[in-house]
Amino acid sequence: MKEEKSSLRVIMEIVEIIVIAFALSWLLRTFVIEARYVPTGSMLTTIQLNDRLAVDKIFFKYVSDIKRKDIVVFKPPPEAHAQDDYIKRVIGLPGEKIEIIDHITYINDEPLDEPYVDEPAASNYGPVYVAQGCLFVMGDNRNDSADSRVWGLLPIENVTGRALFCYWPVSHVGRLRS
Repeated sequence: MKEEKSSLRVIMEIVEIIVIAFALSWLLRTFVIEARYVPTGSMLTTIQLNDRLAVDKIFFKYVSDIKRKDIVVFKPPPEAHAQDDYIKRVIGLPGEKIEIIDHITYINDEPLDEPYVDEPAASNYGPVYVAQGCLFVMGDNRNDSADSRVWGLLPIENVTGRALFCYWPVSHVGRLRS
């Protein structure tokens, strides 16, 4: 009888550990940090196809505002006709004028330094003025990215996190450059 109670106690402790571990992992993934898989090449060469990223979900909510050149993960607006989250680089902030002329991106008529772009945008765009509460985002692979140039401005409330670093594959491990 004593052996039965001991076995039951061990089983209950294991179940308790599993429940606590599940709850902690759910809380961390939902509110703090999340792993993401990148299925497209819209952020080449900064982020490679099939990279795995760590996404910080708390920074923008409690620490700092979104800044130009941050790489963000977001729920696409309805105009994008997509269900899966997107990952793009923040180019324009509220109140700014965005324009692409002769392969150069301009913010309020000033050229933007973009060392992360391998091949600049092939076509001119804009001007577009970023509304309050919105962002203008683009993929680093400018000529193969469905972004704000296609579906318009991104409501800031759609941003779910900031991409921090690549953790897989090993050859790509490191902080993402902004």
